[in-house]
Amino acid sequence: MLNALTVDVEEWFHICGVPALRPEKWPQLPSRVEQTTRLLLDELDAAGIIGTFFIVGWVAERYPRLVGAILAAGHDVGSHSFWHRRVYELDRAAFADDLHASVSALGAAGAPAITAFRAPEWSINRRSEWALEVLVEHGFSADASMAPVRIVGDVSYPRGPYVRSTARGPIVEVPPLVADRFGQVMPMGWGWGLRMSAPARVLKEIERANALGRPAVLAIHPWELDADPPRIPLPSGLRFAHYFRLDGFPGRLRTILRGASFGPLQAAASLAGAD
Repeated sequence: MLNALTVDVEEWFHICGVPALRPEKWPQLPSRVEQTTRLLLDELDAAGIIGTFFIVGWVAERYPRLVGAILAAGHDVGSHSFWHRRVYELDRAAFADDLHASVSALGAAGAPAITAFRAPEWSINRRSEWALEVLVEHGFSADASMAPVRIVGDVSYPRGPYVRSTARGPIVEVPPLVADRFGQVMPMGWGWGLRMSAPARVLKEIERANALGRPAVLAIHPWELDADPPRIPLPSGLRFAHYFRLDGFPGRLRTILRGASFGPLQAAASLAGAD
């Protein structure tokens, strides 16, 4: 089965809920996104993998050549919002404006029609399911924002691609890989869950999902490959999520990429059944 490799293209300082990292501060902070994304592009090229890059509009607007490099390498491009704000902290109008700005920035950088979205911090959940209708209104056909874990989503969400109905029409939801460990549902395909797990464990969970007819969806960030990432004081939960076990992650990721078959999100979305 072809699994999905997705990348959230954002700066190391795109962390929600930190006053010191408000958008007005961003231009004064050292940028790392070009360097780290090109490192990741090289890794995927070496592994022969084409994936889907969800790009923050603010990044696309400032680094259009980076968007061009992603497209030139054959990867699909989706939206990761413009201002990297949690969806459930916005209203419908603000989310629609942010979505429009993101699509416009990606288009100006040379991207074709954008039809896939991922919300910052998996923030389309029970508090913001209305956002799916807004996505359909703006021409999106796939969303990858609803995580079947308690901390950011809901463990009752399906674990494989499925179709959700909205008042404006259907949209395919493509959730990230999770695993049942220590009596809990844990993130296995992204963030600290992916970084903490041995490659053999991740590959075993991918194999288990595939055996159940589900493609595994991995989500990584370019800043996770940074050999010398900037570090700032963060609240304990954010510090853990952002910095835990970054050391050695590129090598572990390399093993995972070579241990299973990966493609863009659309390949996984095509397997969606009825809601």
